[in-house]
Amino acid sequence: MTRPRTATTFAPPVMQARRWLDGVTHPTDRPLLNVSQAAPVDPPPHVMREAMAQMILTDPAAHLYGPVLGLPALREQVADRWSAAYSGAVAPAQVAITSGCNQAFAAAIATLCAEGDEVIVPVPYYFNHRMWLDMSGVKTVPLTTGTGMVPEADAAAALIGDRTRAIVLVSPNNPCGVEYPAETLRAFLTLARRHKIALIVDETYRDFDSRVGMPHDLFSDPDWDDTLIQLYSFSKAYRLTGHRVGAITASAARLSEVEKFLDAVTICPNQLGQRAALWGMQNLGEWLADERREILDRRAAITDHFPMLAYHGWALLGSGAYFAYVQHPFPMSSADLAPLLVRDASVLLLPGTMFMPVDVPGGETQLRIAFANIDRSGIAALFNRLSNLAL
Repeated sequence: MTRPRTATTFAPPVMQARRWLDGVTHPTDRPLLNVSQAAPVDPPPHVMREAMAQMILTDPAAHLYGPVLGLPALREQVADRWSAAYSGAVAPAQVAITSGCNQAFAAAIATLCAEGDEVIVPVPYYFNHRMWLDMSGVKTVPLTTGTGMVPEADAAAALIGDRTRAIVLVSPNNPCGVEYPAETLRAFLTLARRHKIALIVDETYRDFDSRVGMPHDLFSDPDWDDTLIQLYSFSKAYRLTGHRVGAITASAARLSEVEKFLDAVTICPNQLGQRAALWGMQNLGEWLADERREILDRRAAITDHFPMLAYHGWALLGSGAYFAYVQHPFPMSSADLAPLLVRDASVLLLPGTMFMPVDVPGGETQLRIAFANIDRSGIAALFNRLSNLAL
């Protein structure tokens, strides 16, 4: 008997972790530190919310169906911004707006894969990518990463077979936080092109990259769209998580196939969210620069405070964007440790087992800390609690 698609994958990890909070109370002097989810908890800035209120009141089209591939003005803005940021040539016809970046990934896979096809994904992976591949009948082929958590194109080459349809990279990475070097991304583009498969690059966290200038030169390749599919999210940049606005940049021919998928799922992206994203791109440049500086300061705080954990045998495997990825020293799986941390330390984070296939070792010693919603003092408090664990 065949199983329904949803039965082929695991339960949503963030929702599973939240259930660890049920029935647990925290001392008044030790409030919960929730570092489990990589999403802003604050609403958009007040000035944006005021602009959105005016959109609701004065723009009738904000309440109606719109083009399946998104608001033309937003597509044009993304194309112009990407062309300038990456020293390349991106046309509006090569940009589509989606209901969040997860939907952009789902749409890309729908245009690439059939039942039984394979997609190469570095591990640890972003678990929603694995979930969608499972539900699409697509095999996830894990690409292990070594020191520094950066994948190597040569290692990926050995995994490419007749059913391989794409390689997926996330940079800055979720869950590890590492920023892939430009030469790494270029090597993967060359590899994918040689094998006539797609390279999907998820840049959800590009606005919080610590590097100055463009993080890669893939769009400067005049033929980039024969291989590259780039994904992006407005949620992190402008705190629009609840409005679900993402983007996919690819060839116009592929976006014609994406249009079929989107029309059958949501018909069009959220109209208010799209208008807010456009307004943000046009008006919140300095505000976003401040947000980036704050995230980079929190990343620095991770490095500054980590010696107190290193003294107790912890290791920092990667850090950047919203994340620190760490190795714990305890003689138990992270799958068992993470629920204990809720009770014993009032800390909610995710175990590495949620980011790894069950048959690939490593996740049982690893934990992901999503630090975007705790400041320097919160990071110090977190590390104090972890360093004082007695298990």
